[in-house]
Parts: sequence; C-alpha cells; structure tokens
Amino acid sequence: MQLFVGLGNPGAQYAGNRHNVGFMALDRIAGDHGFAPWRGKFQGALTEGRLGTEKVLLLKPETFMNRSGQSVGEAMRFFRLAPGDVTVFHDELDLAPGKMRVKQGGGHAGHNGLRSIHAAIGPEYRRVRIGIGHPGHKDAVSGYVLHDFAKADADWLDDMLRGISDGAPALAAGDAAKFATAVSLRTNPPRSSTSKPKPAAAPDPKPETSGPAEEAPRSPLQRLADRFR
Repeated sequence: MQLFVGLGNPGAQYAGNRHNVGFMALDRIAGDHGFAPWRGKFQGALTEGRLGTEKVLLLKPETFMNRSGQSVGEAMRFFRLAPGDVTVFHDELDLAPGKMRVKQGGGHAGHNGLRSIHAAIGPEYRRVRIGIGHPGHKDAVSGYVLHDFAKADADWLDDMLRGISDGAPALAAGDAAKFATAVSLRTNPPRSSTSKPKPAAAPDPKPETSGPAEEAPRSPLQRLADRFR
C-alpha cells in the first residue's frame, strides 16, 4: 500500500491558489481512476483506490499547509507505512511553470508543508515537485503562492494535471522515468510535421548551341571560283 499526499490549504477561498496545486493533482487522479468518494479522516480528506496493480491512499491534509505533517504522520502510523511508501505532490518555486521533477529525499527548501512533514516523518519520502515559477523577490513569495493561478496558466496547468494522472500508475509501480514521460507527453507533445518535402529541382535543359552550322565540304573547282568573287 502507498500513500499519495497532496499539499494545499482547505477552504474554497484557497482552492485556486498556486499553493494548492498538490490538492489539484490528487483530485485529478481520484476522478480519472475511479477512486472512492472522499471522506474525512486523519485531519484531512482521504480516498482509496487502485493505480494499476497497486492499492493507493490519497490524502489531502486539512490542517493548513504549515501543519501538514500532523495529518501525514497520523495516516502513516494507522496503516503502518514507512516514509518510502509516501509520495508528496507540492508546488515548487524553483521550477518554471509547466515543469515537473520527481525527487527522493532531500531538504525542504523552506517549503512550509514539507518542513512540517520532515518534522513528523523525516526526509526519506518521495516528492513530485510541480513548478509554479518564482515571483522574483523573496518578499513577494507569500502573496504569490497564496494567489490564484492566472488565466494564462490554464492550458499548461491542465496539461500538467492530466499528465500526472496519466502517469500515476507508473509512479505507484516505482517507475519514475515512465511517470515523467507521461507528463512530458502532455506538456510537450511531439510535433508532427505536415509540410511535404520540396521536390528536387529539375535539371536545367541542355543549352542549345547558337553558333553557325558546319558547312559541307567544297570541291576544288568551287574553291577556285571563290577567289574571283
């Protein structure tokens, strides 16, 4: 059994925030893969289902972002899971919008949700880092992540969430490369060329000669007569 955790803040006023992209990812997975209805448990919203052959729990902590570890730790203890069984989906300032990376272990880079999870279960869990870009100055970060995605973000965000859902069975099976490929096929689909190759240029026709035609040989008598003309 695995536990997929999406990070965000509860409440309708936060639903479209950049900080809530982890919630969005889990909602898409649950909807596309026929998971059970969400129910309140472990200080969060929980559902369960299957991704491929793997049984997977989806958890959206409702403790607010900076206390996400309380919900995650409680669920892990109940199901007797190890940190390696946990995958956390979260927003990532250090990746451009539309980019995604999978990471195993490591630091929390100042992300309050990850900081709380680190404190509760340690750092050895897997993360799906969903790029949202950086506002350009650290003082603007809080307002940026707690603001809704712009209308201009709608297309890449939808592609990202669809790709995450497409690749979720591979991620559950432990194949991070196949998961990343599924996301890439949505966010950077291969371009098919519709232009036909230009036909090879026809060779230039052989230039016609414009010089005088050769004269027929003249008899000795004709050559003698030419002298008196």
